[in-house]
Amino acid sequence: MRILISGAGIGGPALAYWLARYGHRPTVVELAPGLRAGGQAVDFRGPTHLTVLRRMGLLEELRERQTGGTPMTFTDVRGRTRLRLPAEFAGGEVEIRRGDLARLLHRHSAPGTEYLFGDTVTTLRQDEQDTGGVRVGFRHAPERHFDLVVGADGLHSRVRALAFGPERQYVRHLGYYAATWPFANRLGLPAGSTGLNTPGRLAAAGADPRDPERAGAFLLFAAPELALDRHDPARLKALLRERFADLPHPVPQLLATLDEVDDRDLYVDSISRADVPAWSTGRIALLGDAACGATIGGMGTGTALVAAYVLATELARADGDHRAALTRYERTVRPYAERCQRGGDRTGPFLAPRTARGLWLRNTLLGRRVLLERMLAMGEDIATLDLPEPARAPQR
Repeated sequence: MRILISGAGIGGPALAYWLARYGHRPTVVELAPGLRAGGQAVDFRGPTHLTVLRRMGLLEELRERQTGGTPMTFTDVRGRTRLRLPAEFAGGEVEIRRGDLARLLHRHSAPGTEYLFGDTVTTLRQDEQDTGGVRVGFRHAPERHFDLVVGADGLHSRVRALAFGPERQYVRHLGYYAATWPFANRLGLPAGSTGLNTPGRLAAAGADPRDPERAGAFLLFAAPELALDRHDPARLKALLRERFADLPHPVPQLLATLDEVDDRDLYVDSISRADVPAWSTGRIALLGDAACGATIGGMGTGTALVAAYVLATELARADGDHRAALTRYERTVRPYAERCQRGGDRTGPFLAPRTARGLWLRNTLLGRRVLLERMLAMGEDIATLDLPEPARAPQR
């Protein structure tokens, strides 16, 4: 099958890898001019994530590049430490920089995949009987015909908007905004994440564990839904300065690094979740955050890799019956993805409780090792799924 995948982040290249392995002809289209190098570290935990990585032949390469996890320290405005969380709390069993993971997935998928960078889908047309495939219009490339289209293009999915309806029908704001950016570590920051917490706000930063000359910032604040243009970096920087201007050292020095950040490396977005009643319509399907995503804390990276594996495997087993494959894919992955997604609902309130009492409760409860270990065990249970066995690859 000729299959178009929109999005070259994590889920898209992972799906392309498996589709090519099963004899299909994937094409990946990506709006960005190249692979996105930035982003926070991402983690994998539990046997399901590790099994998929092992079947892809990626697990040992990831371990060679892993960060070792990111311990988290929360302080108050006087610089006093209020809570320390160990590396395994946020880092799982394998943690890696998102950019490193994207490059590995691209390298493994590229031999069997056509990549179209700097372009995007503009129209999708499939016949009413769902028998003739999908005609796809692009911003730059000529119109083409595909047997199947998969939107792996994130929470703000273009494919979902074109084929399923406007974003407001499926994406719900969860009351917080988050921002990340890289910068030269002239502040002498140690590895890990140290964050200043006030009610409804967190300003954190830490050195890159694999390159101490580089560092990354992470800001989070509570707010109702804002009229925010995610593609206006000047306004985004002004917003961050406004929201954190009154906080003491080292926040002013952290905000000053916004002057030097490449606009392409600045990420600011709401913490939101996507809920789509059906993950496919005819020959168009959704994968990862586009179908069932959460901005932060919903195990989205691991879920995307699992979903990519299941979707490609079901297509291989279905022998051309895409309806049966898409039905089995959603039936297998949806309950798992929804369990993982619920973690995203709690991310904002966990990282930046809105009240002083909420901060005190979080710090007090998670300062107890027994409760911390229980939360880690729950996270592994949530991320567990009985995976289908790989399908037989075609003889070449």
